Amino acid sequence: MDNRIERVVVLGGGTAGWMTASYLGKALQRTVEITVLEAPNVPRIGVGEATVPNLQRAFFGYLGIEEEDWMRECNASYKLAVKFVNWRTPGRGQPTARDYNGRPDHFYHPFGLLPVYDNIPLSHYWMYKHAHGQTDEAFDYACYKEPAIMDAKLAPRRSDGTQVAYYAWHFDAALVADYLRRFAVTKQGAVHIQDTLTEVLRDGRGFITGLRTETGRLIEGDLFVDCSGFRGLLINKAMEEPFIDMSDHLLCDSAVAARVPHDDAANGVEPYTSSIAMSSGWTWKIPMLSRFGTGYVYSSQFVDRDDATEEFCSLWGLDPAATDLNHIRFRVGRNRRAWVKNCVSIGLASCFVEPLESTGIYFIYGAIHQLAKHFPDARFDPGVIDAFNREIEFMFDDTRDFLQAHFYFSPRTDTPFWRANKELTLSPQIREKVATYRAGLPVNPPISDENGYYGNFDTEFRNFWTNGSYYCILAGMGLVPDSALPVLSYKPHSIDGAEHVFGDVKRARDELLGTLPSTYDYLRVLHGTG
Repeated sequence: MDNRIERVVVLGGGTAGWMTASYLGKALQRTVEITVLEAPNVPRIGVGEATVPNLQRAFFGYLGIEEEDWMRECNASYKLAVKFVNWRTPGRGQPTARDYNGRPDHFYHPFGLLPVYDNIPLSHYWMYKHAHGQTDEAFDYACYKEPAIMDAKLAPRRSDGTQVAYYAWHFDAALVADYLRRFAVTKQGAVHIQDTLTEVLRDGRGFITGLRTETGRLIEGDLFVDCSGFRGLLINKAMEEPFIDMSDHLLCDSAVAARVPHDDAANGVEPYTSSIAMSSGWTWKIPMLSRFGTGYVYSSQFVDRDDATEEFCSLWGLDPAATDLNHIRFRVGRNRRAWVKNCVSIGLASCFVEPLESTGIYFIYGAIHQLAKHFPDARFDPGVIDAFNREIEFMFDDTRDFLQAHFYFSPRTDTPFWRANKELTLSPQIREKVATYRAGLPVNPPISDENGYYGNFDTEFRNFWTNGSYYCILAGMGLVPDSALPVLSYKPHSIDGAEHVFGDVKRARDELLGTLPSTYDYLRVLHGTG
């Protein structure tokens, strides 16, 4: 008996819908008919998207799309890190904030590979030196070559295209969705229907059998993927799957966003995402050629919409009356189950955390990868569905915990918002990781190869926030381990040897500072404007 799924229906276009159609078309070798039902004229935020580094390898590369090809189509730029600004000192948002000692109040979370010596991450040698008064250099600048490159706004590639640093991307999400729509339709054979959902049909078991549209069309399918955004039209409305609110972990629930013109020739293009702490949240800045996307993510418990808008516009010198502002209200949390019967939710319909570490796109292709791995037949084995749901639950909860640690361990207590974050409960999992960090032990295994990859996406999926990630954030906030890694006190030769590694970091930094083109110049050549 042939139990194969024959028809997959994706509700919703946008980034999530077209990433899903593209990926499944490749993964299932065009043996399944894929239809995307996209409502016309759905408004998009459209102020820029930031990503994490494995996007090319795990998604575009899997589809056979070269990095330069999609970058040119999507006004894409490079991102070597998230730069956290003003997270240690009071203020309503100051891009050039300074701490109490007059030093710049910023730290980076780079994507570079944390060096290892004698099977011990360099972070622990830094902590040993810090504990013994041998260094006052910040963790990120001591252990990575990238911070100085980013300060100078240099590109992560040489003029001949050679890659010299590990990076992610900034791009226009609307352009990415349009690019993938063309790819899915022309290369993967996806069917694109522009119409509006009016009714969800279900059988006696509660399985979805079809979607009826405003024009009277009936779209039948075997598996339905909900990419309808926060509305969750299939998973939450039709399947009545509860959404688990996580506002007891993360307080921000709103945003005001805009596009801001930028003089690249005069000011350069920053190769990083900025996260600027504000009175009741934080503001992102995502640079691209000729403009940057920005938005203030805030908690409506502590600031109303008008005051948040004033604070945001004041940061960039914008006139609220003359600026095209997008006001967004979002839900924080995840569905109890991302997959119910024959309905799978992906993207905002499945889960959402504020984009503090740029995980929105990652949540999409991480879920698509798991769906392809657990793709069912017509029996819809509960064991397959349960395995998928466990993976999505882990992905979300692990990220939620990591983000909460940013707010919880920030030393800021100058406003009710920052004080309230200290009163929230941390999950047992993040408490265990922080206790491990405080004890001077590695939090997660270090990334294993020279390119910063585990080599296995499933392993990486389970170890996304590495030891270096925790050190960057917690040490950046001023929270250092209570002691150095105990075993180092027995390894004097390793301590001496690690000095050569610190020296290698600085030598690589200095060589790159003297030879790399600016991000602006490199992008002008890449995009054909130079």
